[in-house]
Amino acid sequence: MLKEMGFYRGVNLGGWMSQCDYSKERLDGFIREEDIARIASWGLDHVRLPIDYNVLETADGSAYLDEGFERVNRAAEWCGKYGLNLVIDLHKTAGFSFDDGEQECGFFDNEQYQERFYRLWEEIAKRCAGSPEHVAFELLNEVTDPAFMDTWNRVADTCVRRIRKIAPRHLILIGGYHNNSAHAVPALNKPADGRVIYNFHCYSPLEFTHQGAPWVKGMDLNFRQSFADARIPEDFFDREFAPAIEAARRNGTELYCGEYGVIDRTAPESELQWFKMIHDAFERHGISRCAWSYKQMDFGLSDARLDGVREELLPLL
Repeated sequence: MLKEMGFYRGVNLGGWMSQCDYSKERLDGFIREEDIARIASWGLDHVRLPIDYNVLETADGSAYLDEGFERVNRAAEWCGKYGLNLVIDLHKTAGFSFDDGEQECGFFDNEQYQERFYRLWEEIAKRCAGSPEHVAFELLNEVTDPAFMDTWNRVADTCVRRIRKIAPRHLILIGGYHNNSAHAVPALNKPADGRVIYNFHCYSPLEFTHQGAPWVKGMDLNFRQSFADARIPEDFFDREFAPAIEAARRNGTELYCGEYGVIDRTAPESELQWFKMIHDAFERHGISRCAWSYKQMDFGLSDARLDGVREELLPLL
C-alpha cells in the first residue's frame, strides 16, 4: 500500500520546523520551494516534515499559531506542485521530547498534556489534512523509555480515534520505545484500522552511523571508522528488522522506517556502502523509508561533502 500510494522512498526536512532556534529567518528560509523541486528531481516520492508543538501553538497551549499552520500548508502546496507526498511528524509535544536536553517531561503522567496532544492533532487534521492520498500523520517522534509503552499505547489509540472523526482515511504512523527501535515494534498495540502503519528508525550500528557524535554518551569525539573496519555482517539488517517484520505481518500492517542515515564525520565512500546494505534489506522486505536528512543537521544528504558520490547514493535512498 505505501509503495503504491507514494510513501516508499523519501527524505526528512529536519531542522526546519524542529530542532532549531525557531527564528522567523529559520522558519521562512531554511527550506524553500527550490529545495522541494530538488528533492523531486532525486526521484523520491515523499518528504517527512518534523514539527515541534511550539511552532503550531502558544507556550501554554491556549491558542494556535496561524503562521505555523500556514507554513505547513505552504510546504504541502510545494510538495503537491512537484509531485511529492508529505508526512507530518510531531517531533516534540508539550511535556515530551526524545532529547533530554530539551527538558520536556511529564507527558506520560499528565492527562492535561495528553489532552493538549489530542487537541493539537485534531487541529492539524482540520487545518493540514489535505488529500488522504498525499498527506500522512506521524503521531510522535521517538518514545524513549520502555516504561512509557502501556501509557503510549493507550494515548496513541485515543489519538487515532479522535483523528479519525476528522480524517478517516489518512495514513497514521506509530512507533515504539528506544527511539522507535525495530525491536520495540512488537510492543505496539494492534493497529486500530488498516491505515495505521508501524514506524521505526534505524541508525545501526550506532558506533558507525554516529562516529564522533558529541551527543552520544561515551562516544570519543575523535573516533572514526570505515565501513570495512565496522565489519557489519551481510545479514545484519535482516536480523535487525526481523522483530518489526514479524509484528507487522502478525497484525496485518506495513512498516515505515521514518529515519535512517550516517553522520557527516564518516567518509563518503563508507557512507555509500552502508546505504547500499540497508537499501538492499529494505528492498528485500518491502519496507518504506525516509532518510535523515536533506540538509545539514550533521547528516545532510545535499551537503557538498557528498558531491562526489551523490549520483551513486540517490538510487540507494
